Amino acid sequence: MDALQKHLFQLKFRIAFLESQGKAFEDLFSRIMGHAFAGDFQAVRPYGNKGDLKCDGYRGSDKTVFQCYAPKTTKLDKLQAKVDEDFNGAVAHWGPRMERWSFVHNDDDGLPADVIQQLIDLGQANQSVSLGQMSYPEIFDVTMSLAAPHLEDLFGPAPTQRTLAQLDFEALRPVVMLIQRIDPDENPSLAAPSASKLKANDLSDDAAELLRQGRRRERLVEDFFNQFPNPDFGEEIAQGFRDRYHELKQQGHSADHIFMELQHFAGGMSGTPQHQAAVLAVMSYFFERCDIFEDYVEAEADT
Repeated sequence: MDALQKHLFQLKFRIAFLESQGKAFEDLFSRIMGHAFAGDFQAVRPYGNKGDLKCDGYRGSDKTVFQCYAPKTTKLDKLQAKVDEDFNGAVAHWGPRMERWSFVHNDDDGLPADVIQQLIDLGQANQSVSLGQMSYPEIFDVTMSLAAPHLEDLFGPAPTQRTLAQLDFEALRPVVMLIQRIDPDENPSLAAPSASKLKANDLSDDAAELLRQGRRRERLVEDFFNQFPNPDFGEEIAQGFRDRYHELKQQGHSADHIFMELQHFAGGMSGTPQHQAAVLAVMSYFFERCDIFEDYVEAEADT
């Protein structure tokens, strides 16, 4: 797995982690753990009126019961009630089969102090069981320890740097043909962004690295538009990117979410590695020309 694949997989994980809720989050966690601890971790599904016995996953090697919690919104009292119910239920159902209990959640800002104290108190009252939690940092480390084939099974194939270097017109043509839009802007911004544009838009390091990788073949995209029979073709596509970007921004999405959505708009990142490499080249081309994301404003540096 090279640097390009690594950053792409890291970005795909972050989006999946932040956007998965409820059962989808539990499924994501179980698939990751199943790859990381093959033959050791077992996903647990509800069965009949017995449910899942307060266990979403079990790792036999250290007798850990995992309990997932990823609601759309939550309140402190409901969260504390959930912790009490799930932990005490697991103690009752699993008994000596459980030596560790892990509360798995998708709040990457961390748990409230009251819940941390609650976990400490539960641990002191049940000293035969070690309590812990897993969220973004822990699940990220487990995920990125996986080999490329496992990551591809989780998030789909990813192009290598070699794939990007071998990109040609034939790979690029269907990508740009898919993203045509009409009514071009009469006064498009042609200013190339500085490196500060990445920070100004709050893009993650992984998104920034994918754009940098795409720049390796950015000239190919420029040549494509210059040689295309319709001289307005590139501007028509640029307007399509602008419209989609502003639509996503008005919806309040994060920068990384917008970045991934624009990748789908450009042709998607679920096809062949060659196709994905073409998408990255197109994304970089329009990013550098300020057709997507905000340009860096010098005055911002002085505030």
